[in-house]
Amino acid sequence: MAVADSLQSRARARPRLVTAAVSVVGYALVFGAFGGVLPLPDLSRETVILLGDAIAAVNSVALVTILVGVYYIRNGEVQKHRAAMLTAFGLIMAFLALYILKVGGGFEKEIVAEGIVWGAYIIMLAVHILLSAVSVPVVVHAVVLGLTHSPAELRETIHARVGRIAVAAWSLSLFLGLVTYVMLNHVYGWVPR
Repeated sequence: MAVADSLQSRARARPRLVTAAVSVVGYALVFGAFGGVLPLPDLSRETVILLGDAIAAVNSVALVTILVGVYYIRNGEVQKHRAAMLTAFGLIMAFLALYILKVGGGFEKEIVAEGIVWGAYIIMLAVHILLSAVSVPVVVHAVVLGLTHSPAELRETIHARVGRIAVAAWSLSLFLGLVTYVMLNHVYGWVPR
């Protein structure tokens, strides 16, 4: 218990440093998977497809959980808000593990669409990826502040402001990721790239 208290005390004293460290680790894992640096297993095409479906399911539940968390805080239910947001954060950690496996272990898909549909898909995918990358430190900072401060203390921090930005970026990123998933896998189809 003393170790946990010590870690919480250090994180409380330096939330930006903790945010930066956790964010760098997350980015390193993703770039390591893309760059082939992480020792990841080779996966069958069917497993990669299954991971894509699992990621969509996890992200759907995460989006709903975030929106439920927003509902709770707007109604003054702080403990329920905290539980919802920590659940959403845990789901994003599950997403990260699945995503790293998927990227490192398989092939890429290309949508079978042309013209305006292809352009809309690419724009939504680009915004999804950009928001995913940009929201990491904002989400982590909101979580670090939430875990290291009491509800009364949080009123004296930037948690609410950072949280609003995190929710907006995170929710839009998840939504666009789900739209592009549906377009790619269930509406227009795909071919291996």
